[in-house]
Amino acid sequence: MLLALLVLFSTVSFTIEKHFCGDVLVDISIFTEVDKCAMETYEIALEKITKKPCCKDVIDVIEGQSELKFSSFEDLDFEKQQIIASYTYAYFSLFEELPKLTIPHKDYSPPNLVVDIQVLDQVFII
Repeated sequence: MLLALLVLFSTVSFTIEKHFCGDVLVDISIFTEVDKCAMETYEIALEKITKKPCCKDVIDVIEGQSELKFSSFEDLDFEKQQIIASYTYAYFSLFEELPKLTIPHKDYSPPNLVVDIQVLDQVFII
C-alpha cells in the first residue's frame, strides 16, 4: 500500500500560485487561482506613472514523473532471483500449520478422593 501511494504521489503534477503586492505575499493557492488584491484595479493607472507594476504573480510548476519503468522477474540477474525466491519461500514457511496434537489423557477423569491423603499422613509443603 505504501508503494502504491509513493507511485501515486510521484506521478501527480500540480502548480503553486503566489500573489505578491509589492514585496508582501498576499495569497497562496495550490489547486485554484489566487485571489487578487485591491491594488490590482489601480495598477493600470499606477503603471502609467511609475512604469512598474506593483503586483505580481509567481507560478511554480511541480511536474510529476510521466514515464514509469515496468520490469519483470526475468529481467533480474540470477543472484537477485535466488535471493527473492529464497526470501519468499522462507516467508511463506513461517505460516505453515502446526500438526494436530493428540492428548492421551483427555478423556481420563481422576478418581474420587474419599479422604485428604496429605492431612491423613500429615505431610505438608513448607
